[in-house]
Amino acid sequence: MNFILPHIQRLKPYASGAQPPGGSNVIKLNLNENPYPPSQNVLNVLRTIDEEALRLYPDARCDELREALAQQYGVDKKHTFCGNGSSEIISIIFTVFVESYSRIAIPDPSFSLYHSIASIHQVECVRIPTREDFSVDVDMLVESGAQVIVLVNPNAPTGRLLPFSDVERLVQNFPGLVIVDEAYIDFAESSLSAIPLIECYENLVVVRTFSKAYSLCGARVGYCFSNEKLINALEKGKGLYNVNIISQKLALAALQDQEYMKNTTAAVRRTRGAFSADLRRLGFDVIPSQTNFILCTPPPQMGENGAQELYEKLMERNIYVRYFKDTRLYDKLRISIGTKEEMDTLYNELHSLLVK
Repeated sequence: MNFILPHIQRLKPYASGAQPPGGSNVIKLNLNENPYPPSQNVLNVLRTIDEEALRLYPDARCDELREALAQQYGVDKKHTFCGNGSSEIISIIFTVFVESYSRIAIPDPSFSLYHSIASIHQVECVRIPTREDFSVDVDMLVESGAQVIVLVNPNAPTGRLLPFSDVERLVQNFPGLVIVDEAYIDFAESSLSAIPLIECYENLVVVRTFSKAYSLCGARVGYCFSNEKLINALEKGKGLYNVNIISQKLALAALQDQEYMKNTTAAVRRTRGAFSADLRRLGFDVIPSQTNFILCTPPPQMGENGAQELYEKLMERNIYVRYFKDTRLYDKLRISIGTKEEMDTLYNELHSLLVK
């Protein structure tokens, strides 16, 4: 007997980047992980973890972390929420706010996890094409006829940033819920977060994560901001004790070292700029990025399958980048920004593959 619901049976699972074998000596530039370690504050706290962190239940509401987030971002604690990574928060948003058989609109291409979660909740995902340069068309989103809009900003996998004025125009003119996912915004050159807009608009949720700028992918801590009514609804929809004690402590320590976070994200931006210039010298077309990755098209001489060919050849050389078979991405590679040394190694390999 098949106990699986039909729509789950049909579901195509979310596809993450390839994970190299454990212990292998590779350069891993395919999952947009931060190349720098967490703050020393985090490592110091990790060394103080005792048996109580395993024996006792955590604070179910993450009160200390939420208070620190409120102070850092200038909002009321009642406007904050924490989850087991931003991925859990996204799932809870769908559980609490998005009716089955309704429609969400999302730029195309964008973070495909939203498509997977929409399918789980039997929600139609309306793809709104980005422009030829991959910039987001706000008017098309507003006029989509959907009940919810998702805006990943800066966008993944394109790296494009929608200016604050356009984000506000989107929230102001759309009658339904707007989810603004700012996972990568700390890597932008100069940007205004949508967080202050929660004070002006009741239809906005701003989602963030400790995974990227704070180097805590493994700890799984996400957070979001909205008005008190929507935050209370998220609390009702979450699982019990959804963020463990250790992760709460590590996230708090990371948040308290803003200087380190700003220094490492600045280092990523410098490396991003230098590597983008290197790629252009090799003949790549590089989309200007405001994230910790770049989306690029190999030189024309590589042919239609050049991106996939380079992806496979780099993997043979123990360098992992990301390749998508999507209609608009099949000829491109997404490359996470590593350390300067890692990017120099990648450049040398590309040079040897491309320059005869």
